[in-house]
Amino acid sequence: MSILKIDGLCKSFGTFALDNVSFCVEEGTVMGFIGRNGAGKTTTLKAVLGLVHPDAGVVEFTGKAVKDNELFVKQNIGVVLGGVDYYPTYKIKTIAKVTAKFYDNWDWALFDSYLEKFNLDKNKRIKDLSAGMKVKFALAMALSHGAKLLLLDEPTSGLDPVSRDEIIGIFIDLIADGQHSILFSTHIISDLEKCADYITYIQDGRIIESTDKESFAEEYRVVSGGVLTPELEKKLIGVRKNSFGYEAMIKAEDEADFVSAGANTQRIGLEDIMIHLERE
Repeated sequence: MSILKIDGLCKSFGTFALDNVSFCVEEGTVMGFIGRNGAGKTTTLKAVLGLVHPDAGVVEFTGKAVKDNELFVKQNIGVVLGGVDYYPTYKIKTIAKVTAKFYDNWDWALFDSYLEKFNLDKNKRIKDLSAGMKVKFALAMALSHGAKLLLLDEPTSGLDPVSRDEIIGIFIDLIADGQHSILFSTHIISDLEKCADYITYIQDGRIIESTDKESFAEEYRVVSGGVLTPELEKKLIGVRKNSFGYEAMIKAEDEADFVSAGANTQRIGLEDIMIHLERE
């Protein structure tokens, strides 16, 4: 069942536009939302929250249209943004007390349980928290008012690898109950390789692909060498040539043709897929 459905979303800003953006986030899954800066990720997330009003299309949360149920949506979605600074001299408990006033279903017992789980002291001041601890604090607040969907916009940006791995572990644990879902926008593709079930790729405001992670990776191969005929050259994606030859990406369906021409092919990771698509 889809907890979030985006169908035909269009929004023009003059020099940039979302063009027929459509994808779904299923219950109990992590959807990785990827694309380069300015591709439309944050604008799409803002549309989900009702902060951007589309020119066309529908955004539905639990089957309800966002445009007609903005208060309901904001009450039931948790948001975690990377690089957000709270008042540095305030204590965790003070910021939580202010935040709780905005949510009808705020659960203090649940909030305290997350603080304990994340090893956070409610009496600590924000300025004394590490970057990773700030993300955990934001997660604790996002999960303490009954939210079933988390919107994560670069939450692990700036964290060291150990802290990122710990946060990713928390995401995996959250969806294990089948009742929480995550829409995870990030440039750190290695994080998605660890936790994402699905990948949605956006480029210049258009969705290029939205499918399960394994199928997305299986669609492409990296290729080099062999006899490069004009027909084969047309099938190269994001080619890079040098004095030793070339390296490019191809669709998996074309792999046999390149192998027959003596080329070397191998599987390719999510990050390299993104690099080749953007190079194209």
